Amino acid sequence: MKYKTSISPYIFVPSILLPLLLLSSPQPISCTPLDSLHDNFLQCLSKHLDPSDQNLTILLSPTNPSFLTVLQARIRNLRYNTSATPKPSLIVTPLRETHVAATVLCAKTIGIQLKIRSGGHDYEGTSYVSDNSFVILDMFNLRSIDIDIQHETAWVQAGANLADLYYKISEKSKTHGFPAGLCPTVGIGGHISGGGYGIMLRKYGLTVDHVVDARIVDVRGRILDRNAMGEDLFWAIRGGGGASFGVILAYKVRLVKVPEIVTTFWIQRTLEENATDLVHRWQLVADKIDNDLVLRLLLQPVDAKINGQNTIKASFGGMFLGNIDRLMSVMTKEFPELGLDKRHCSEMSWFHSILQWMNLAPKKEIFMKRKSDYVKNPIPKEGLEAIWKKMMESDKLELFLTPYGGRMSEIPEDETPFPHRAGIIFKIHYSISWREEGIEADNIHVSKIRQMYDFMTPFVSNSPRQAFLNYRDLDIGIINHNGNNSYEEAKVFGVKYFKNNFDRLVKVKAMVDPENFFRSQQSIPPLPPQGK
Repeated sequence: MKYKTSISPYIFVPSILLPLLLLSSPQPISCTPLDSLHDNFLQCLSKHLDPSDQNLTILLSPTNPSFLTVLQARIRNLRYNTSATPKPSLIVTPLRETHVAATVLCAKTIGIQLKIRSGGHDYEGTSYVSDNSFVILDMFNLRSIDIDIQHETAWVQAGANLADLYYKISEKSKTHGFPAGLCPTVGIGGHISGGGYGIMLRKYGLTVDHVVDARIVDVRGRILDRNAMGEDLFWAIRGGGGASFGVILAYKVRLVKVPEIVTTFWIQRTLEENATDLVHRWQLVADKIDNDLVLRLLLQPVDAKINGQNTIKASFGGMFLGNIDRLMSVMTKEFPELGLDKRHCSEMSWFHSILQWMNLAPKKEIFMKRKSDYVKNPIPKEGLEAIWKKMMESDKLELFLTPYGGRMSEIPEDETPFPHRAGIIFKIHYSISWREEGIEADNIHVSKIRQMYDFMTPFVSNSPRQAFLNYRDLDIGIINHNGNNSYEEAKVFGVKYFKNNFDRLVKVKAMVDPENFFRSQQSIPPLPPQGK
């Protein structure tokens, strides 16, 4: 089935799935006086757009009543939604692919930085914040999804979110799914291009392992599919971050088979309930157990006041692609110490298991800081005990541990830009969130997570210390915004995200965007000058 460029109607989803973002209604262009930038951009767009598009408002200036609503609707981290946060000069809300192409050409002609946003979940606000004058290209109207169950594929536009995709799959099939994330409002464009993952990664790998085609607008305003862009660029936008190379319009993905019944479970244990031994044992089991099982681990300090002290709670959450009886057989053989029994378990469809996991996602925007690590060797018990002590210095610090192994160990690290494959036992997602406003609260909580990250140095990967691109972290390196990006500066964070794949990404960047039009605080730079 060919990809359709027509705009889909509203997608109605049950309330449990979270209300979907509203499509903006086309309105006649305002006749109010325009500032020079808005005027120049509007005139440029009119030269590139079809006459039938001339009566659509896709360009918003700060004087437009919808400007702040559109800007703030997709900001998930309140640290980047304060009065001091730099605001865009304009927001473009394209309704068609041609609008995206025209926007790229006009931003390039006028000489203003372009920020591309699909969902707004990038933790450091790189898709909607810059120190320079900039324009946001907000993709939320481009959210059509075309499911082809016969060929087990789907074309998904960049502005659709994960909730949209899962619901559309469930409408067509009870035995198909897609190995992507668990937060419903994450945008497809950023999620897939950064190497998204979910609770089927041990069975099926990452999102990027299931991308078979894509559509992108390049720096010349051309709309390209896989055949037209070539294999080098197609490789780069499957885990290397799409916004360094162009504007992702859509991905064609291969769906995966899921059983009619899956099983989920949660078991919680504190330090007083043998959590240290269980976490240590988990490290030895979780990446080697049956590939149908992902057994995640959430570590949290809790105010238990047992013997006058706080404690650590370890929550073991599992999703198994099979029924309870087969799960019990696996766990009894491989991890009997956890004490799983049927009363901890629930059988349901794959789609409803996703809804259950999505229920755990934050329901409101919060102030946050996130970081990541990869672990190659089990942390000894004495190390775990030291970690517990450090964690209890902040009651808001959480560590999410996701096991690897299975399919993740079978795919070569240069198959896609995402290199964290064989040899990884689990990934750590450091998380701290708060609701107090102000720079003092910000400094306190960010300092706590940075201290925890530094403390973990002996226990995690090194040379390089690896990091996950979709858990964007400006602490590990940053380049400037004006386009004079240093290769050596970028390599500091580039090898953490991409290891040996970084230099290949630089070569692709030099080939498709040598003047570095598509750039951000951690974008891929073009090749350094010869001889340097």
